[in-house]
Amino acid sequence: MTDRHEVLERWRAQEAAIRARAPSPGVSSPDALKSLSGLEFLGRIIAGTLPPPPIAETLDFLLIEAERGRIVFQSHPHKRHYNPLGSVHGGYFCTLLDSALGCAVHSMLPAGTGYTTLELKVNLVRPLTDRTGLIRAEGHVVHVGKSTGIAEGRIVDAEGKLYAHATTTCLIFAL
Repeated sequence: MTDRHEVLERWRAQEAAIRARAPSPGVSSPDALKSLSGLEFLGRIIAGTLPPPPIAETLDFLLIEAERGRIVFQSHPHKRHYNPLGSVHGGYFCTLLDSALGCAVHSMLPAGTGYTTLELKVNLVRPLTDRTGLIRAEGHVVHVGKSTGIAEGRIVDAEGKLYAHATTTCLIFAL
């Protein structure tokens, strides 16, 4: 079994490699969205040939892995993400999971096809703080049809401890 320190080393190295080649955050052109499959589009963000979205900079998360039907985002919660009660705001959990689940659906879509969240259900299992360290939000597709996609996901730390889990339904449409 891999220990926490080995996992964290691997996670940090993966993040450093992606950040080293990433351009400044931005919004990709409509042509890029239309001409690439979802998986190609997401792969180009990881490769640094398309910009990460501005929300990733705002909440300090990064697309780390993309394969057909599976997406991983990585983040480190900070005090700037806190609510007035002294822990990470629920919106941080929701945004991170909405991104992972929606992108999991996107990874299954052909060129010329888009999506948007119709429904998001999030269960917060335990609080995140700035002492939690690196976390990952992993999304997996449950089903993708012609008009809807369903995915589920989790936020975990390097030990595999669960912080939240979620499900989504996305509307799929032609761009």
